[in-house]
Amino acid sequence: MNKFRTHNCSELTEKDIGKNIRLSGWIHRKRDHGNLLFLDIRDHFGITQCVIENKDKNFKILEKLKPESVILVAGDVVKRSKDTENKELKTGLIEVAIKNIEILSEASELPMPVFGEQEYPEDIRLKYRFIDLRRKEMHENIQLRSKILSFIRKKMLENNFLEFQTPILTASSPEGARDFLVPSRLHPGKFYALPQAPQQFKQMVMISGFDRYFQIAPCFRDEDGRADRSPGEHYQLDMEMAFVEQDDVFKVVEPIFYDLFIKFGKGKKVNKHPFPRITYKESLEKYGTDKPDLRNPIELVDVTKIFESDDVKLKIFKEIIRKKGIAKAIPVKNTSSKPRSFFDNLNNWAIAEGASGMAYITFEKSKNKIIGKGPISKFFSEKAILELIKTCKISEQDSIFFVCNEATEAIKFSGIARQKIGEELKLIDNTNFSFCWIIDYPMYQYDEKEKKIDFSHNPFSMPQINIKDFDKSDPLKILAYQYDLVCNGYELSSGAIRNHIPEYLFKVFNKVGYSKSMVEKNFSGMIKALSYGAPPHGGMAPGIDRIVMLLADKKNIREVTLFPMNQNAEDLLMEAPSEVTEKQLKELNIKIIKK
Repeated sequence: MNKFRTHNCSELTEKDIGKNIRLSGWIHRKRDHGNLLFLDIRDHFGITQCVIENKDKNFKILEKLKPESVILVAGDVVKRSKDTENKELKTGLIEVAIKNIEILSEASELPMPVFGEQEYPEDIRLKYRFIDLRRKEMHENIQLRSKILSFIRKKMLENNFLEFQTPILTASSPEGARDFLVPSRLHPGKFYALPQAPQQFKQMVMISGFDRYFQIAPCFRDEDGRADRSPGEHYQLDMEMAFVEQDDVFKVVEPIFYDLFIKFGKGKKVNKHPFPRITYKESLEKYGTDKPDLRNPIELVDVTKIFESDDVKLKIFKEIIRKKGIAKAIPVKNTSSKPRSFFDNLNNWAIAEGASGMAYITFEKSKNKIIGKGPISKFFSEKAILELIKTCKISEQDSIFFVCNEATEAIKFSGIARQKIGEELKLIDNTNFSFCWIIDYPMYQYDEKEKKIDFSHNPFSMPQINIKDFDKSDPLKILAYQYDLVCNGYELSSGAIRNHIPEYLFKVFNKVGYSKSMVEKNFSGMIKALSYGAPPHGGMAPGIDRIVMLLADKKNIREVTLFPMNQNAEDLLMEAPSEVTEKQLKELNIKIIKK
């Protein structure tokens, strides 16, 4: 028999009335009614109300104990009076009349309360994370994470994936984000790297003859944190499959994600698979991003040609377009009833975001024809207004916002503005999870800063053209078998069909300035493995933290991470990063040079 408890704090019901029981847990809160002291005792499972009379010898002891002290309570289960019943608690119809107590651990003055779920500064929450995790919402978030991981693992095994673990200490890679380096004691002057992802290892698993692999993999990248990205480390569902094309990967992944979000989505709808497939180019044109939130019905329209015509006299736009800029329209339905302040506020928001503003036209019917109104409408001929109405598919109830800039900036800002307007007008259905695939990423992009061609995505992806046609093709027009899984504006996963032909890999890297010898040196293990017979293979790596964040309906990834770092990549609880001793440095043949 357990010394500390006969039941946990969510088990007792009316069926247990009259039983003598023991509970152990934290003092969640106390309510002193003078002659009676009520205590809510909390453990991992729930809360039970306990009561003690002021004539009891333990009354004064409990009265002085601080919240979050851990105690053992022994007593009888009794029925609560009607006026004190709490139907929201599993144990809300009973209470425990305390006979004996034992103090297991006394709490000091708390730096933050557990009861009440108040908002507290993040630095306090992270420094005292073990207290923060006692709070109901945080406790449930971390439990949800565990359940999601168990569900994913079960689904992967059902789909004939084998779970393997790949190395944590590996070689540094010249591609991707910045590595975390680990000095080698046995090999002075040399370093291991923590893996940014098990990319090369999982490909070698396929080359080793295994058919389907997965792991819940820790990944390490020395990059800045964001609300949806942890600084330093994250976990991903790493998976790879042999003898597959892009469609084969999608057919396996889609049912898993559909079932996952149905099970843990708290009743929200999930779009049925097959999920929509949107090309990278189309996504930028329609949504201004390769991470579109499809719950937002607004679609962008390119209106550059209209502004170029002689029917529009807006000089500032014409000048930008003359310098190879573009004009994007954001058509918005049913805004005729909106006051002028709505439009002015959006213009002010755009300026605060670093744009020069956001021009707009509203439309209304006058004398049986639709006319444009607003600050810039006077620059448009009647023909131009009709062309706008036709191109943007709008009516007299609607409005159009405009963004004009250099192409990349115009696309990016119109995408941000699309989402902002959707939120302002409450167009986004928060009861939905809307999945899509973004496909046909360009293999290369032109780096304006470095004035050279570089990879746009994953350099190990298979180009969508035959190896024989590769050298004579314009690299900026070559597409790759690369794909992202997106949900509600968040990229949940990147993936690709891999380039499994060494000769082709050399050609792919040569376009960005890597000689054959450089590729062999930097990716020696991969090239060696591919040279001994590799199957066509592909996979992806959904981010666990982001999946849990979406399902928990949180805006920050730290709300679903057990012991996260802060935005500055500091662990406030364990005080990392920290200094090390001279002895440790000497063993590693490292000397710190102070600036």
